[in-house]
Amino acid sequence: MRFIFVFFVALVAFVHIYFMILEMFLWTKPKGMKAFGLSKEKAEDSKVLAANQGLYNGFLAAGLIWGLVAEKNELIIFFLICVVIAGIYGAYSTKKIKLFYFQSLPAIIALLLTWFSGY
Repeated sequence: MRFIFVFFVALVAFVHIYFMILEMFLWTKPKGMKAFGLSKEKAEDSKVLAANQGLYNGFLAAGLIWGLVAEKNELIIFFLICVVIAGIYGAYSTKKIKLFYFQSLPAIIALLLTWFSGY
């Protein structure tokens, strides 16, 4: 059970590292524009905001990795809750439900594993 727990927490951290890379470094590149459905003009106009958002995603990943390395479930729970809230808000504010499934759902699974398996 511990392996599944660590797997889901690491998955959530990896996804946020991926978001960070997309938002900070690839926002105005074809891969970033395709991932977020942006035109070149819209990507250029919003690249500073996207880089800031990417930095926050990096902090979420760092917090989850810190919690895993330090074996501190309180940290893991805190950062997973942050991820869930960010995913819910992102899905609501953009009207793109796939954000909820891609960001929040793995975090919810990890939270459930954390709470119900005694980690």
